[in-house]
Amino acid sequence: MSRPPSRRLAATLLLALAVAAPPARAQDPGAACTDSLSTIYRRLSPAVVSIGAMSINPYDPDHRLDRVMGSGVIVDPAGLILTNSHVVFGRQVITVRLDDGTTVPAQFVGADPIFDVALLRIAAPREGTLVAAPVASSAGLQPGDEVYAIGNPLGLDQTLTRGIVSAVNRVLPRALWSLTEPLIQTDAAINPGNSGGPLVNRCGQVVGITTAILPDAQSIGFAVPTDLIQRVLPELVQHGHVVRPWVGVQGQFVAPGLKELLRVPLVDGFLVEAVEPGSPADRAGVQGGSFELTLQGQPVLLGGDIITEVNGTRIDSAERLRQALGDWTVGARLRLTLVRDQKARKVELTVTERPLLPGDFPRPHGSDETARHVRDAAASRAAAARYGAF
Repeated sequence: MSRPPSRRLAATLLLALAVAAPPARAQDPGAACTDSLSTIYRRLSPAVVSIGAMSINPYDPDHRLDRVMGSGVIVDPAGLILTNSHVVFGRQVITVRLDDGTTVPAQFVGADPIFDVALLRIAAPREGTLVAAPVASSAGLQPGDEVYAIGNPLGLDQTLTRGIVSAVNRVLPRALWSLTEPLIQTDAAINPGNSGGPLVNRCGQVVGITTAILPDAQSIGFAVPTDLIQRVLPELVQHGHVVRPWVGVQGQFVAPGLKELLRVPLVDGFLVEAVEPGSPADRAGVQGGSFELTLQGQPVLLGGDIITEVNGTRIDSAERLRQALGDWTVGARLRLTLVRDQKARKVELTVTERPLLPGDFPRPHGSDETARHVRDAAASRAAAARYGAF
């Protein structure tokens, strides 16, 4: 895989992104976008590409070569392509097939497996041959808005499907370092091979990148909203990945029902269930749980420390935790108050950069695509409010 671009290239790409994707608004409900669907398709299809990626697995001699097919969308005529991380991350060879059938090699610029976003760069085979799709803010999307997905499902090039926005700000129980990840839910048909392709609004603007399906459901698909993508693109360009601060604890907030059930003097706070090996929390001696209990169908790992304060602020909810952490950065010092065996103790640690963890990567589904295995919407909302990691 290619190394992240140099500072000069990063500055060039950042300028290109600023020119290609200004902070446009999503379609105005009062505006009349009257172009026909066939007109929108003809305008956008040259910007949609097919991506082929290959990696080598040296530990499986019978299946050494692993090939993945996906989609992408050109967002700058200089050759920048948005796609999903799970299509290209960790691949040794990446090729892009353009709308006219031309196949060119792609340079890996950066990827974020947590948000499932990646950025590639290709050279135009001929001057002026690359067409960029317009990118708009996803903030104005509402359930019921008409959207379209363009991609290469199951190897069928340039396929258009039609649907509506089924929900916005859909929170799935993954990437819990930030406690929430709002996605666009749509009933537009999405199949293996669509990953990385654009989700387009009625005005022909890209408002999301298709990323996931529920394999056991019908017409439940998800897309990463463009507003979230715009937040991470500068770091993908500059560093090749997203820099996130990290303490290395996983757990949940102490629920009232847990205290009532156990009839023990648990204090309010963040119950540490697991500590990542080698993390700042591990080095500071924070202790995880040691025995399991199931409460209302949800497993709880008990016996670990309960974090009651962060930098002097009491925490008993995700919102209070976010307030306590504030704009925390790599290198910051955190003061934690822990309760262990009904005794309070204080520890200090230095925040480090979060590495990629096994849970950041989706489970494989199908021969050429990766799909998420997610819970139903009610469980997802409960998990987002109750569970967390930082």
